[in-house]
Amino acid sequence: METSRDARAGQDGVGGVGHRRERVGAGEDSASPRVPVLPVELVVPLRQDLDEAGYTAEGVADLLGPVASAALRRDRLGPVRRVLDRVGRTPLASLLRLFALGETVAGEDLDAACPRVRADGLNRIGLVVPSAEASTPGGGRWRAACDLQPYGDEEHTWWVASDLAEAVTGRPLHPDHVLGIGGASLTLAAWTPRIPGGRVLDVGTGCGVQALHAAGHAEHVVATDLSQRALAFAVFTMTLADQRWDLRRGDLFTPVGGWDSGEGRGAHGSDGDGATPERFDLVVSNPPFVITPRDTDLPLFEYRDGGREGDALVEAFVRGVGTHLAPGGVACFLADWEVRRDGDWRDRWREWLDTPECAGLDAWVIAREYQDPAEYAELWSRDGGHAPGTPEFDAWTTAWLDDFDSRDVGAVWFGVVVLQRPAERRERWVDLDEVVGRVDSPMGPHVARGLAARTRLHAMSDDELFAATWVTAPDVTEERHSRPGAADPSVILVRQGGGFRRAIRADTALSAFVSVCDGDLTGEVAVTAIAALTEEDPVSLRRRLAAPVRRLVADGLLVPPAEGRRGEGS
Repeated sequence: METSRDARAGQDGVGGVGHRRERVGAGEDSASPRVPVLPVELVVPLRQDLDEAGYTAEGVADLLGPVASAALRRDRLGPVRRVLDRVGRTPLASLLRLFALGETVAGEDLDAACPRVRADGLNRIGLVVPSAEASTPGGGRWRAACDLQPYGDEEHTWWVASDLAEAVTGRPLHPDHVLGIGGASLTLAAWTPRIPGGRVLDVGTGCGVQALHAAGHAEHVVATDLSQRALAFAVFTMTLADQRWDLRRGDLFTPVGGWDSGEGRGAHGSDGDGATPERFDLVVSNPPFVITPRDTDLPLFEYRDGGREGDALVEAFVRGVGTHLAPGGVACFLADWEVRRDGDWRDRWREWLDTPECAGLDAWVIAREYQDPAEYAELWSRDGGHAPGTPEFDAWTTAWLDDFDSRDVGAVWFGVVVLQRPAERRERWVDLDEVVGRVDSPMGPHVARGLAARTRLHAMSDDELFAATWVTAPDVTEERHSRPGAADPSVILVRQGGGFRRAIRADTALSAFVSVCDGDLTGEVAVTAIAALTEEDPVSLRRRLAAPVRRLVADGLLVPPAEGRRGEGS
């Protein structure tokens, strides 16, 4: 389900790894909703029916338009219903009423929308069930048994199966609810650097969104989850996409020979007791990073709650992932972490990254947003299905605040984390970065370039930095602000149009350095010329410019000549 976290996280919200559920909320139904199973003979017919009906990400966006599409992403269904009422009984409208709105659809309309599979075939698969409403001519009425959402990128059309959202059912979610395409899954997909070939591990695959993307560039995809229901939905998504993943059940890294965290055991004999750890070129994960009180009667939702105290789930992931990175391998994942009162968000990461398990790993932590304890408690109480003002909402938020007080937590940060195992033995680099506000999309290519730039800079002395030639990236502009009547600017900003959209404050010397980076002059020649104009000692000027120039190179405002010339021609 979409939440306010979805909008702040860039594109969206929460998904992920299952955990061992130890308790559930009062009044929980013992029976979970049905999971669809796709017979082999219906795979191609269903794919053809959905495609011909226009039930694709592009087709839905074209029909709904920008306003209703945005409302649907927020789980606000009124604008969507308004468009469909105007459209009438088309195949695409019928499928949207069924899956997006949760309305019942006449059998004849469903047969028209899916002429090969028809309503009976959809029922056989487990996508629909007969409605309790009075039967009507043409095969009665049907309602969705689960969600089937169109998804894709520039090259692919997919469909992702999951449990129905709260906005559709009108009921709080079941603790083992399998989330569909949410904000966090889209954010992770957009930020992940795509490494061609090799092996990819998707930890906590949920309904399979990250594995779908990984299969487009990897030779082998391993997707894991502790939730058996999540893996069943992932099988459906994989089969309909005509992909093949190695699906395994288990907690965190136990399915791939990782150490046993004590919170669950891996499948296929991989319980961490002496098994050889498998290694991967890329590890992605949208883990259950929501910080949830443990010693209360609050239910734990498998798609969001890691089953550990505080941010210990994220710590376990950070300390375990390095074992499974091949030389040159990269891990990209999302995280929430706690910040103590009067502390800095970087303190937690320094603590984790200084552990023996993280020794030798390059680390780039990109903090994106934060909430105070009350905001965090309100967000996830509402996500659990309780509206503000109800006794349940008040009880839940109180439990969260008490839990945060017990650890002296003053804020919770959310961010994207990228870890890299160096291809060869060397000292690691660490960049604890902060990027709030809107960024480019997709960010994966920028992350890949940022990793390469930081790795290159790490091996460069200042002499080598200024002996090189640099080109100002094509998307870089300069802004100058001055007081009325002033001869000189009081503020100079070097602004990046894409990527992280950085706005870096510069003095006159740094601005001049950026302006002459055309790929012909070395940095040393540029510094000497600028020092002559400003009447400054060139050695002192170079020393002063070294750190900001490194930052400009790391973030892609200054690039190597070959890369800059490619950008000019694109």
